[in-house]
Amino acid sequence: MAGVPFTHQQDKMALTKETSADLINVIGPFKIIEVRTTTRIKDDGVIVADNLHRDSIKCGDLNSNNELVPTDISGQSAEVQAIAAAVWTDAVKESYRQHLIATLPEGFTP
Repeated sequence: MAGVPFTHQQDKMALTKETSADLINVIGPFKIIEVRTTTRIKDDGVIVADNLHRDSIKCGDLNSNNELVPTDISGQSAEVQAIAAAVWTDAVKESYRQHLIATLPEGFTP
């Protein structure tokens, strides 16, 4: 029996990638901002994959003098920056600073 030639026609796919910050939450007494980013792959408009990533943004970190150094949020979206400006009050920052100092391991210096 003779073999039948096989030809394969590959369909051209229109893959697209979309990335969006689709969920922003403010969590807890220290107003930690959580940003969920979705990366979505579509094939001719049909979703074929989703990847979720979360970032937590706190108002700052302690320096070696136990002072709160503000988090640089200049690379964040205008929406995240506006939320931070609204919720990271002086009282929240001081409360967070006191919390960080109180929870430092003994003998540890930031």
